[in-house]
Parts: sequence; structure tokens; C-alpha cells
Amino acid sequence: MNNGSIKEAYKEIFKSHDNPSLKKHIEKIIELDTYLPYNSTFFCITNTQDLSFEYISKNLNACLGMDRVELKAKGMRYLWSKMHPEDLEVWLKALNELMNFTLKEIAVRDRSKMTYTWNYRLKNGNNEYVNIIQNTTPLEFDRENKPIIGLAHYTVLSSNIEMQVCASAKLLNDKNEYETVYFNNFSQKLLSDGVSNRERDVIRLLVLNYSSKEIAEKLSITANTVDTHRRNILKKLNISSTGELIGMLKINRNLI
Repeated sequence: MNNGSIKEAYKEIFKSHDNPSLKKHIEKIIELDTYLPYNSTFFCITNTQDLSFEYISKNLNACLGMDRVELKAKGMRYLWSKMHPEDLEVWLKALNELMNFTLKEIAVRDRSKMTYTWNYRLKNGNNEYVNIIQNTTPLEFDRENKPIIGLAHYTVLSSNIEMQVCASAKLLNDKNEYETVYFNNFSQKLLSDGVSNRERDVIRLLVLNYSSKEIAEKLSITANTVDTHRRNILKKLNISSTGELIGMLKINRNLI
């Protein structure tokens, strides 16, 4: 997916109908940045209408080795260019479903009490991919009560940690406690959606260490057909070997 396609998909997800006005408390958030300690988290004030950052905290350089002046000047499209290509489509799908969930399931009066979390991989200033966990709280809404200005916190984790792309939404309840009202593992969903029922049968038998010949006998198909299914499965899941597939599924049996 190229940068232009990402831009159009993102703008469609966050399409809104008037210009936002930033509130006074946003200025206070910016003032506080001077006094906040350096750590593994930085924050931005995001504007989904014009795909820009209204503000980027000083921790950006410490976390990612990136220049915040450059990022603010180039906006969200520049940040997207740093995202791992395998995560782009899943990430956009997650954002779209979070937005659809909010508009369909969350009452207008409660939307200011929502907070959203998702993750992806991003290339840092050393050209190394790291894991990003992004938590965004809406600050401003358009006239159709769609969130358009947000306070986004980005936590940076090592690339050695294998993370599937997940998204969640939490609502601040009457007890002033956040409760999870939406969760979806999009890596699992795409894996399940991309594999046919017959391929799923083959995978389950592979996990049980059956050979192609034994799988063929159990499914009443030829060994050559089993081998074709195996090649297609590896291609669809973008992995290099049956051993890698089996190892992944033994750890995450609910993927198929």
C-alpha cells in the first residue's frame, strides 16, 4: 500500500465536517511538557482533519531518535512512511473498525470518556523497527460528534518483543474506572480470514506432526494436493517454512 493510498484510507476513516478549535486545556498540556521527565513515552496532539500534529513532546527524540521539528512540519504522512509495510493494512483496518464501533455503539454523551489503544512497528532514527503502543484520547469533536483532535501517547518497546496488531477501546464508567468495551486481535482475524477451510484442515494436521501422505489419506485427497495447499498457506501467511508455521500455531492455537 503506497503513501497516497494510506492518506485516502485514513482520511476516509476520519472524514469530518467542520474545522476544530483547540481548547485552553491543550495549552496547559503543552506547558507541562517542559517539566515532564524523559522516559520511553512521548505524546502528540493529533489533528485527523488535516493529518497534522498540533504539538509533539520533547521526548520524541529520546524515544525514537527523530527530529520533532521535522515530524511536525511533515505531519502524519511522514510518520506513516516509517511504519512497517506489513502493519499498514492491518493498522488501517483497526482504526476503521474502532471508528465504526464508536459511531454505532457509543452514545454521543459518552464519546468524550473514551480512550483507544492500538500497536504497530515503526522505523526509528537508526533505521531499526521498534514496537509502538499508541493510546489516544479524544479532545475535540466535529458537529457530527466524530473525534478529530486527540491526545496520543506513544510507548516504545524493543523490536525483540513479538506483538500482534491489536486494538481496544475503553470507556470511563460511573465509578471513574476504565472498562474495556471493545477488543480485537487483527493479526489473528486476518490469519483466519485469509485461509480456506481446506487449508485450515491441513494446518491442524500439520500441527499434529502428520506427513503430507498421512494428511492426504485423512482428507481423501492426493499428497500432491496437500503439498499445493502447504505452499499456498506459506505464501498467504508470508512465512518461509512449515516449521515456522507449526511453531507459531503451537504458541497461538486460537489463530486457526
